Amino acid sequence: SNWILQILGTIFVFLIGLGVVGNVLVLGNYMSLFRSTMKSIHLILIHLAFTNMITLLTRGMPRTVSSLGLRSLIDDIACKVVVYLSRVARGLSICTTSLLTVVQAITISPRASRWRRLQPRSAWHLLPLLLFFWFLNSVISMNLPFYIKHVRSMNTSEVTRSDNFCYFQSQNWPIRWIFIVLMVLRDAGFQSIMGWTSGYMVFLLHKHHQHVLHLQTSKLLHRTPPEVKAAKSVLLLMLCFLFFYWADCFMALYVTFSLEKHFLEGSALEFLDLGYAILSPLVLIHRDGHLAECRHMSVSMIFQ
Repeated sequence: SNWILQILGTIFVFLIGLGVVGNVLVLGNYMSLFRSTMKSIHLILIHLAFTNMITLLTRGMPRTVSSLGLRSLIDDIACKVVVYLSRVARGLSICTTSLLTVVQAITISPRASRWRRLQPRSAWHLLPLLLFFWFLNSVISMNLPFYIKHVRSMNTSEVTRSDNFCYFQSQNWPIRWIFIVLMVLRDAGFQSIMGWTSGYMVFLLHKHHQHVLHLQTSKLLHRTPPEVKAAKSVLLLMLCFLFFYWADCFMALYVTFSLEKHFLEGSALEFLDLGYAILSPLVLIHRDGHLAECRHMSVSMIFQ
């Protein structure tokens, strides 16, 4: 009924607004830190927050425009741009989160370790890698603009899947499978890297914990090094990403193969699409009390 649609639309817009505000805070905070400390981890978090904002604005636009009755303002070009940027941002999210776990694992590695040699000497050394992520995900999504149309420019028989006001036309199956395989390889590759580096970090954190217990000094026991706090925050972000990624995958499969299409299932899928972009800045703000205050950013930042 209409009142359910209005309630869900209100919740949806509220969550998008919450996510945008959270990411703006994270973006502004780490940009100010980046100018003074120039740490690699700051550049990655700036990029992650920027990617999250693209995700929220592009994925949230269809529902927002529909709920406000502004479909007439959207044309074919807007549809192509929104859906294309949404898909690129999805790929950038997994690439950036994976890079975050790798850099943090290198940071907490023992100084004598071979991994420590891979540590970027400057944050700017990561810039070519981030540009490569943009190129990779732009190429993997380059088929989308050819198959995205606005509902007014299509016949009903041409429509295969709806995204409120943008529709996917039937497309050449061999070409479609090529891009699906590329996406699967990208996701599997970066998630494997994420899993391996996260396991390595858990191993190092366990060793650190055993070492502290062995010292049996209450003062040291309650004083956690900044690198360890940062590693725990990155692991929490990684777990959030994996939860929303796989929950979204299973829900998408269920909705795709379900005989009956229900509005609530589609709404749940939309919320899962945006879950990581909304929650990740809140995780960073919660783990960092100074970030929440915004004006008192200083030495005790967890990623310093």
